[in-house]
This record gives sequence, C-alpha cells and structure tokens, in this order.
Amino acid sequence: MWKRYLRAHKAEGDEFWLRRKPPALDPSYGDARLARARKAAGRRDWDGVLAQLAAAGDGEETAFLVQGVGQVAGVERWIGEHEGTRARLVGGARQIAWAWQARGRGPEEAVPRPQLELFRQRLETAEALLREAADSAPGQSAPWYFLLMSGHGLDLGADVARERFEAVRARDPQHHAAHRERLLQLPLAQMPAFAREATASAPEGSPRGELVARAYLEQWRERGADPDSAFLAEPSVAQELYEAAGRSVLHPAFARRLDWPVPFNTFALAFALAGERQAARHLFRQLGTRATEFPWRYLDDRSPMVPYLAWRTRLRH
Repeated sequence: MWKRYLRAHKAEGDEFWLRRKPPALDPSYGDARLARARKAAGRRDWDGVLAQLAAAGDGEETAFLVQGVGQVAGVERWIGEHEGTRARLVGGARQIAWAWQARGRGPEEAVPRPQLELFRQRLETAEALLREAADSAPGQSAPWYFLLMSGHGLDLGADVARERFEAVRARDPQHHAAHRERLLQLPLAQMPAFAREATASAPEGSPRGELVARAYLEQWRERGADPDSAFLAEPSVAQELYEAAGRSVLHPAFARRLDWPVPFNTFALAFALAGERQAARHLFRQLGTRATEFPWRYLDDRSPMVPYLAWRTRLRH
C-alpha cells in the first residue's frame, strides 16, 4: 500500500517511478569507530578491533561497538583463538546475531525444527561465553546487556529478564540499549507505561524518549502494521509522542552519538503514521539518507530503505 508513495515529480510535473538504486543502510550508523572496528573484524584483525574497544568510554559504548562487530559475518570462525573478556564479549555477541540468522524473524511455529535447534545451540554458546565475561569483569555492564538479549531468545522467563536488566542498571543506570531491549521483553500492554516511566526518569536530551515511540509502534504492528491505521493519530498517543520527542530527539541537549539515527528514524515513522507531517518532515530532513533497519523493516523486511525513501518523498512538501 505504501508503494504508491514512491511516485515523485520531475520539474516539469511529469510523474515517474524512482529507479535509482537506493542508498544502502549503514551498519555503523555513521560512527567512525564502529566502522573501523567492523572493517578490522572483516579482515580478522583482532588487534585492530581491540584498539577501538580499548578506547570505549563507557559501558554502553563498549556494548555498541561489540554488538556492531558481532554482526560481521565470519567472526565466529576466528574469535575463539583469542582470550580475555573482550574476546568473550565479541564471541557472545556474534553467537546471538548468528542465532537469529539461523532462526529468522517469522513466528516460531513457522520455523523448521533444525533451525530452532541451531538457534538454541548458538544462544547457549553465547550464554556460556557471556557468563565467563561477566565473571571476569564483574563491574562491567556489557556482559549483562548481552545476557539480557540471549536470555530473551532462550525464553528464560520474566524473573531472569528482570534480574539481568537490573544487573545492567546497577552498573550503568543510563544504559539506553538495555532499556530498549527490556521494553521488547514486556507484554504489549505494559510497554507504554514502562516507556513513560523510563523516559521521565532519564535526563533531558537522553535518547530514552525513543521507547515511547517504539512502544506504540509495537502495538501498531500487532494491530496489523497498516500504514493507513488511525491508531497513532489518536490524540493521547500523538501527545505522548510529542512529549517524549521533546525530552529526547528534539531537545537541544540530545547528543548525536552511538546509534543516534535509530531514535530519529523511530520517531520519524511514528509521527508519519500519526499524520504529524511537520514533525516527521523535520526528522527526515535531519536524517537525510541515514535510514536504519528498525523501524522500517516493519514495512519491508527485505528492503527497509525503500519505505523510508517512500515516506520521505511523500512528506517532502
């Protein structure tokens, strides 16, 4: 349905279909350190990866870099040759990403049994590596962040999820990625309240406000992910989106660091679906071509950039 928005206009007013190859998603989010770390990982240069990890300034920065390196294909073939907490972190993160590659994103009942078994095996390997990392560096939040992720995939239960989330918060109270992961582990009905509380407790300018937009996008998706749905246009929902954006992506103190395009993209889609054209247009202008896989894969799992460009074109005028 959204494909009709791919239509654009020449200067003389003739309509045509955009045929240029769309820009590619940037797995480094424009972050030069992550780009260097991923490039080093791609050529099996562990010293090059270590150089970037060693310069990380806080727990969430470490998790951001490790997660990005863990998404590089082939890391699982050589990371076991290296010792230390960072090697175990990267190994665990890679096993998590690799597990989801085996499983896919479809409903569990649609996944063949061999794929589900491989999914669990890789997550169990991740658990072992991350437990070792947590034991060797008890003050670090990164192992617990990835344990939060692996536990989610293994469905270890609400108590384990809560304990691991609190373990991250005890070491890094402002860890945004952990709050994001925790949100996704909650029942849909509980997501907005958690998002509101987390946003209110964060400093102004924090990316935490993204959770509010994400919570409502998850509910919109559960309702069928219809771009023409009026769900996000409900006055109470739209008001919450503005309040959360005002404390985060639209606040002067918001810092464009780590995966900052993700909250921008999340709010861009939420405002677009809510019919708040001016707010969405502003975010699209700030982003340029910096689309991210989430949330646009909810509209096109194979080519997230396509719906991003479609909505940006639609809202340009």
